[in-house]
Amino acid sequence: MNKPVAPSVDSHVLEVDRLHIAYDTPRGEVRAVSDVSFQVRKGETVGIVGESGCGKSTIAFGIVSFLGTNGRITHGSIKFQHQELVGCPHRELQEIRGNRISMVYQDPMQALNPVLRIGEQLTEVLIFHQKISKDSAREQSIEMLKKVYMPDPDIVMNRYPHQLSGGQQQRVVIAMAMLNRPALLIMDEPTTALDVTVEAVVLDLVDELKKEFDTGIIYITHNLGVIARVSDHLNVMYAGEIVEEGSVQEIFNNPVHPYTRGLLQCVPRLETSRQMSRLYNIKGRVPSLSERPENTCIFAPRCEYAQENCYTAHPELEGLSAGHDVRCWYGSQIKGQPLQRQGADESDRPEPRIPSNRPILTAEHLKIYYEQKSRSVLSLIGLGKREFIKAVDDITLHVMRGETLGVVGESGCGKSTLAKGIIGLEEVTGGEVEFLEIDLSEPLGKRTLELVKDIQMVFQNPDSTLNPSFVVGRQIARPFKRFGSVARKQIRPEVDRLLQAVRLNPGYYNRYPRQLSGGEKQRVGIARALASRPELMICDEPVSALDVSVQAAVLNLLKDIQAETNNTIMFIAHDLSVVRFFAEFIIVMYLGQIAEYGRTESIFSPPYHPYTEALLSAVPIPDPEAKQKRIRLSGDVPSSLNPPRGCRFHTRCPRRNALPDGGDICQLEPPPLRESREGHHFFCHHSVQDLAELQSEL
Repeated sequence: MNKPVAPSVDSHVLEVDRLHIAYDTPRGEVRAVSDVSFQVRKGETVGIVGESGCGKSTIAFGIVSFLGTNGRITHGSIKFQHQELVGCPHRELQEIRGNRISMVYQDPMQALNPVLRIGEQLTEVLIFHQKISKDSAREQSIEMLKKVYMPDPDIVMNRYPHQLSGGQQQRVVIAMAMLNRPALLIMDEPTTALDVTVEAVVLDLVDELKKEFDTGIIYITHNLGVIARVSDHLNVMYAGEIVEEGSVQEIFNNPVHPYTRGLLQCVPRLETSRQMSRLYNIKGRVPSLSERPENTCIFAPRCEYAQENCYTAHPELEGLSAGHDVRCWYGSQIKGQPLQRQGADESDRPEPRIPSNRPILTAEHLKIYYEQKSRSVLSLIGLGKREFIKAVDDITLHVMRGETLGVVGESGCGKSTLAKGIIGLEEVTGGEVEFLEIDLSEPLGKRTLELVKDIQMVFQNPDSTLNPSFVVGRQIARPFKRFGSVARKQIRPEVDRLLQAVRLNPGYYNRYPRQLSGGEKQRVGIARALASRPELMICDEPVSALDVSVQAAVLNLLKDIQAETNNTIMFIAHDLSVVRFFAEFIIVMYLGQIAEYGRTESIFSPPYHPYTEALLSAVPIPDPEAKQKRIRLSGDVPSSLNPPRGCRFHTRCPRRNALPDGGDICQLEPPPLRESREGHHFFCHHSVQDLAELQSEL
């Protein structure tokens, strides 16, 4: 058992002591959380980090008693401001929830009613808990929207949730959570679905609100960079247990538990280049609730330090130093050992092939527009002006055979539309796009079977592309049957070979998608894409929803496959550290156009486009002591329906006012193409020399 929590003091907002949570299932009771203890003080942020399925969110839902009909707290205590919440009457919990304890979810639409205006939802919170007038509630709601830096709060109050961007929706939810000045704010993956630029603003906001209202915060995430930035104290969870806890500086500087060390080693960093050929990855996966063993170290099957006694006795959480506890038999021996930055199997990796100088894919002035249907009377009778959303607007690019092209940018910049246009899922409006000198402007239905076979796609969410009714082996086998690339008798051996190629054993052939983890599903998606032996594989955010350990394994796998087959990969992502590790050439997109392009190393070396500079400054670094530029973009990405004149980035550019005319030229003329070094270009009214001087000032 954990050591008991210290006696309550006035600064404690929350005290969780030896908490156990279980769920009733048809197979009996399964433990989700075991023997968890921690405290949250006023004005303190306590981070909880770990892979999916480790119990992070279960703790949050246990605190507010949202465990569902089959979930229950079987043992332990939860005291909020000295009041016991375990067994608390429902009426008292209703008074506390949303008033003194608030929660912000990963998906803001889970908390927002799509049929009510924002103003109605915000004022309802105040009227219900504080019994104030509607006018007073509206005034306070507008003031809180201002505190979360919402542009035009009066206008936003009259909008519906679907009329706001993802970042604005999340700011509304945070404003709603803070309206009653809660003593405790629980944030469950609040920035996972946001762009790094929006995420940076939200994290700044969390820090400011914490200081202003002296609120205690529980911050749940799997992103170690975010945790390093926002947390004061950190709990690392694995399979329902806290395996290491201490100050965020101590754990990042001196990680001890093999799981904590593994997580930190898995993360690609901005300084991690493609020349560093592999990422470290933790073998195996988090055991399911029903598979967790008794009287053993739960992490032992995945641990590189495991010894015989790790499989025969369960370690307790013990202190290695003041305020730093770890659940490991060999913590004192591991402490101080340097972290690995590469996988141990580096010598087994095939030698990479050098990309050829012959382009496999070319696009010239490519355009993909969507017609915007107007509801005006003139439009209904056919006299209105036709309007178009310019999702991809005049893009030219050349991708060499065997190369990995990284495509980065915020949501709405046109990354996925570009990919869908190339693969044939979206109709090309204008320009030319060729693959091995074959015209790709024709819709997918008119393409030859051979062309379809040579271009395959790996999507962000494997659940939306895998059929839940068929075993995965049958789904991987389908391309072999469809394209007739192998004899019927050879299909099963070929499927087994592909499963092994993506590090899954042949026993996975007869498993259904629901029996696989998120990372395993993504590997099946990759295997299915490889079944046709494509020349070009388009990966659209293939690792953004994965835990860092699974992400590392998938990235290593893709690099190995490319080295073996010399295929070409177009890799779309919003995480610049992932793109730097994986891609050889990068294009940065903004509002349907390319803002910057070049070899990977040149993109990350100043001078660079002000938009790229802002993206880099927003990337959370997994180091609480890291010094980082603080460049924040104001406002959201403008509409592709009516993009700004001149430079499309000028409405948000932090460097615009440094121009001699105050940036007036940015509003009037498209920016010229600049070359800072061989193969590195960007579109900007600033000269290369001026940008270099400006960027050296910070």
